[in-house]
Amino acid sequence: MSLFAGSQQENAARPVVVQPGAPGQPTKTLPPSTRAKLPPLSRADVEFMQGMIMHHAQAIEMTALIPSHTENKDLRSLGARISSSQDDEIKFMKRWLTARGEPVSMRDAMSGMHDSHTSGHDMAAMNLMPGMLTPEQMEALRKATGAEFDRLFLTGMIQHHQGALIMVRDLFETAGAGQDAEIFGFSTDVDTGQRAEIKIMQAMLEKKSTEEK
Repeated sequence: MSLFAGSQQENAARPVVVQPGAPGQPTKTLPPSTRAKLPPLSRADVEFMQGMIMHHAQAIEMTALIPSHTENKDLRSLGARISSSQDDEIKFMKRWLTARGEPVSMRDAMSGMHDSHTSGHDMAAMNLMPGMLTPEQMEALRKATGAEFDRLFLTGMIQHHQGALIMVRDLFETAGAGQDAEIFGFSTDVDTGQRAEIKIMQAMLEKKSTEEK
């Protein structure tokens, strides 16, 4: 092998890191040792992800009741779709938080604080984020079966999804939040996906109402 060929192979093995220049300015080739940096961390982004993990967890808890509470094939199919998508999203949110050295849950974050005012009242508030079902609503859902379960599940999950839309709206209305590319893409997908599922559930409710008349 010639020295020239060996040099070519060595250079090809080295990654090329290019930094785009400002408008009208040329790009810069950076040294191979350059490491990518995560964008500045917004506290609102972190709290959004921690809150949405808890929010999604309740939706999965609701869908877990479907197999033993109803024979409705359409509802079973919808529940499987919601459970799968939200489980995947929880995994993504946990990875995002872990990569930034943040607790994956609000409870963990709160337990790390030593403020005497951070107590049961704050924990209760976290458990009732926008759209989340109350303990009484969850208990009613657990006790229901058949058509009554279908109705409570659909109305409850519509409420739940609408709460997620509020959380996304609040994120984007917070100064400096939602600027991280991953956060922006994720929250936009949540908004789009849950709006679509709300329409599906509203149509299912209307169909049930018509059939019962």
